[in-house]
Amino acid sequence: MEESIPRATAVAAAGTWPESEARDTVTVDFDDRFRRRRLYTAEGGLAFLLDLPEAQVLKDGDGLLLASGGFVRVRAAAEPLVEVTAKNPQHLLRLAWHLGNRHLPAQIDADRILIRDDHVIVAMLAGLGATTRAVQAPFNPEGGAYGGHAHTHAHGHGHHHHQQHPHDDDHHHHDHDHHHGDGCGHHH
Repeated sequence: MEESIPRATAVAAAGTWPESEARDTVTVDFDDRFRRRRLYTAEGGLAFLLDLPEAQVLKDGDGLLLASGGFVRVRAAAEPLVEVTAKNPQHLLRLAWHLGNRHLPAQIDADRILIRDDHVIVAMLAGLGATTRAVQAPFNPEGGAYGGHAHTHAHGHGHHHHQQHPHDDDHHHHDHDHHHGDGCGHHH
């Protein structure tokens, strides 16, 4: 009789669980690290069912607690991403603001932003003066989840243009050419 598939029912954050109790390692890309319930096969061949109360983001180094004892180590798989770099920190902040505005999953580091490849977004970034290049790296976006949850915490400083109204300084040209009649000389 086959042993039923072990269930992983809790996630222990990286660094909070005993590595010595890791029974196997599962390497997963970002899409498969935001799940509530899914069947995985770990690298050593251990098949297990992730079965969490609610979907949560699995991070590199997290341990999935198996109901039967022991853990499966999570490793974030390298995936094709686009590295975005800027001229200076202020420029990077502006780029982060533009990306955050579109609710794209984005990983914001001190000197670069990582996003998924999207030619429309890459073209937009190029238009904003960013440098982009394809990289292979694990993806750990801000907030981790999709859509509205991916709020980047870069507030768009430098994005409010205080517009001086161009007309403020216009001198109002009142025409003072009052036409004085033709020398109203009364001819007697």
